[in-house]
Amino acid sequence: MFMADIAGVRVLYTGDYSHEEDCHLCAAEILQFSLYFNSEKMAKTIRRLAEKTPEVGETVSGFLVKKAFTYQIMALDDLHVFSQLSTENISQRITISYSGAFGVLKHRLKQIFESVESLPDEESEGPAFGVHEQLTVKYESEKHISLHWRSDPISVMVSDSVIISILLILILITSYC
Repeated sequence: MFMADIAGVRVLYTGDYSHEEDCHLCAAEILQFSLYFNSEKMAKTIRRLAEKTPEVGETVSGFLVKKAFTYQIMALDDLHVFSQLSTENISQRITISYSGAFGVLKHRLKQIFESVESLPDEESEGPAFGVHEQLTVKYESEKHISLHWRSDPISVMVSDSVIISILLILILITSYC
């Protein structure tokens, strides 16, 4: 359905692509009406978030779920109860060929990143250090190191920058040899 202005006459065209003839209505035959919509949305908190009534101005954190024109806010732990979705923690690992000294790598990464801390030997089998508490760099062998991180946006950003830094350090090491 659309409005057409033909020779100064406004006509509402309603074509339904059936075998019936199309209907043309002059603008004088069209009734004017107005629709008003309330722009406020209401969301109900459910399960764990509904256990405690929030104070005025208090922030409620959770997932906003729209279902059949209703909105619900739920905690991450309740997601599997109300949907077929589940949450998992994914950890990622990459092994990089690195034949340089592990202490040199740690020193170079300390120059680039603010927080590079040694990890106790109980947490890892060999020497290891953490970068921004998001990434662990482990000494695997004389020719390999491995990086371990959780799969979340900040950890992935840190791991990408550490991997690029390690590759640049490798380029510098090989160019001087």
